[in-house]
Amino acid sequence: MTDGTSPPERPPLDNLTLSRKEGFRQLAQAPPRVQPDELTVKELAALSDRPRAVYDRQRRDWHANLGPIRTPQLAALQEDLWDIVDSNVQDGDKAKGAVAVDAFPGLGKTTAVLHFAQKFHLREIAEEGEFTQAGQERWPVCRVGLTSNIGMKDFNRAILEFFAHPDRFRGTAAEFLQRALDCVLEYETKILIIDDLHFLKWSERNGREVSNHFKYIANEFPVTLIFVGVELGNRGLYSETDECGDVTLAQTARRTTPLSMERFSVDNDKSRREWRNLLLWLEKRIVLTGKFPGMLADDLSDYFYVRTKGHIGSLMTLVNRGCQRAVREGTERLDKELLDRVKIDAASEKGRKKLEDSLRARLWTSKTSKERTVATGKGGGG
Repeated sequence: MTDGTSPPERPPLDNLTLSRKEGFRQLAQAPPRVQPDELTVKELAALSDRPRAVYDRQRRDWHANLGPIRTPQLAALQEDLWDIVDSNVQDGDKAKGAVAVDAFPGLGKTTAVLHFAQKFHLREIAEEGEFTQAGQERWPVCRVGLTSNIGMKDFNRAILEFFAHPDRFRGTAAEFLQRALDCVLEYETKILIIDDLHFLKWSERNGREVSNHFKYIANEFPVTLIFVGVELGNRGLYSETDECGDVTLAQTARRTTPLSMERFSVDNDKSRREWRNLLLWLEKRIVLTGKFPGMLADDLSDYFYVRTKGHIGSLMTLVNRGCQRAVREGTERLDKELLDRVKIDAASEKGRKKLEDSLRARLWTSKTSKERTVATGKGGGG
């Protein structure tokens, strides 16, 4: 859009949106974003002030919301989630299997789970309708995001907060849990996502309480539990005994399927092709007038791997911030000079020099054998 008008806006989403049912529905049912037109340098220069401001605003929003990308990691995780959720149609007297998506930060696990949940929400609404047989709104998914050092009562209240239950401000932990069960039954909820589970108080003293709490939910709530967090195994989620040998934790461990996501590697040609495909996908979606074929996948492949170590979250941040700077400074392209001025997370920057040194020593590359052969034929380096 370059005529000074904006495309239809998606509904506003604040930072707490996904903690509320209406916000989750807005996310799941929002129309897809429209990629801004790709203008030439001449067309961009011809825009007057107002259309240029609108165009740049469209590009800011677009670059900040690239994705989700159907990477091999995301596809594999979602296939496993479909297997587990679709098989959890047992009668009410049988407990349903739970899932624990346990991966290092910055690998896209929350993004992948939420994308799956959106698709599940849409499928359920399409198959069953927006309202239950009793006339209540249907809410196929409940998502709870935990905060630092949260306890069981706060956890139960967070479920009620998602459903906007009128009695979510007063009561005991047990009363909150019973009201949460009423909501799940009334709205025919089938998935309960618990994000950032590692924030839950999980000490030796209350580890048994936490395990029993989830066991009760698995037994009584007709939902598939999807836990998302970091080092959940080390926190005892899959343990069959505690440090004293108590087997109370065993039931939760036996019913929970651990899933994970890995970073991109460049150890072989298959993994290098996956890395290249990711960069090609991003190339197609970047809206810069100075963009050219191979800008990311050829010229910046090694550079991006050095900066991000294969973590997709860090890569998306670097590309987003790089595009914002390229538009603001008028360079309208991404290159090493510009990206070197863009700051990202500390974890990615740690060890950067060591990777750069090993790259210069030709100890590794992100380029496939075919790309290296082409580069050599053109007189280029490895």
